[in-house]
Amino acid sequence: MEIKRAMNLPKGTLMCVVGARPNFMKIAPIMAALEGSVPLSLVHTGQHYDTRMQTLFFQQLGIPEPDINLEVGSGSHSWQTAEIMQRFEPVVEAATPAAVLVVGDVNSTIACALVAAKEQIPVIHVEAGLRSFDRSMPEEINRVLTDQLARLLFTTERTARDNLLREGVEEHRIHFVGNVMIDSLLKHRSKAVAPREILLRSKGDVGVDACASGYAVLTLHRPANVDDTPTLRGILSLLQEVSERIPVIFPVHPRTAAALERSGLHQALEQMSGVFCMPPVGYLEMLGLMNKARLVLTDSGGMQEETTALGIPCITLRDNTERPITVEEGTNTVTGVAPERVLAVLDDILATGGKAGRIPELWDGRASLRIKEVLGDWIR
Repeated sequence: MEIKRAMNLPKGTLMCVVGARPNFMKIAPIMAALEGSVPLSLVHTGQHYDTRMQTLFFQQLGIPEPDINLEVGSGSHSWQTAEIMQRFEPVVEAATPAAVLVVGDVNSTIACALVAAKEQIPVIHVEAGLRSFDRSMPEEINRVLTDQLARLLFTTERTARDNLLREGVEEHRIHFVGNVMIDSLLKHRSKAVAPREILLRSKGDVGVDACASGYAVLTLHRPANVDDTPTLRGILSLLQEVSERIPVIFPVHPRTAAALERSGLHQALEQMSGVFCMPPVGYLEMLGLMNKARLVLTDSGGMQEETTALGIPCITLRDNTERPITVEEGTNTVTGVAPERVLAVLDDILATGGKAGRIPELWDGRASLRIKEVLGDWIR
């Protein structure tokens, strides 16, 4: 069915690819900026398989309905990458795009970049050059390989250029344009849903009253943190201590929910009176929660950037970050999950307000317009 739809697409489109939630915030401003200037098509790999959440994000961000949906679903990293490649290859062959544009570092990014490169279709990578220097992270492998395949590389911070040059990428292929995630954030900040409304929907008056004088937001989904039961148990013990200092709002990622259920730790979480769990929320809801939080605890990459743009202190529950500018110039502190380190930073934030930070260079809401300008010259 999708092959027939691909055959009906105009030839020579700029084929944009999304697959998982972090991609949505990046592709939305790019497609909006390019609309009318180049022929566009949108492929959704279906790596993010929650249909309700996908629809909500597309509606809130104004992303057009995908021309092609590969409906891959969940699986191991290798299976998912291979399955996306198998389903994307005939789409590329049928549609013959002029170029394939991928964003970020999810499995869909590397899978579609590999297919395009093997089909001699130029690859464009948005958010190139970020490095954690930790090859145990699947996303790091995706980033490095995609950058090697890309014909054009758009970077969010200046250190990314140094990483790419060190890896042999030619300088004329690299373009520092700023951060498209911040384009989405600045465009939609005024539409963010109030935390009170979000809590009322999910927790009722109890959550509203408990969080009225301040709260923290927690997100947790990385395999290193949730797939290993002893590590997850330690994080829950840490969460108990955090919640004794400040109420915690915790939208629970599907991967984390499955790990809690599998390990039998969900009951321990449910018994924490200061932790308010809820299902995953939409973009405008999460933006509202972050915007009014006293601090955010996360293992997400994108939230490190969003909190820096919002001026909200962030504690990153990882041992490293591929977004060093959020630490050097922003509001982010990388702590890992050691309780003494996390709680020391938390107590400092509660006492002093935490790092003030500043907005990094070119995080001004115009990154997508710079991409449009570079692409216009490149196409010509």
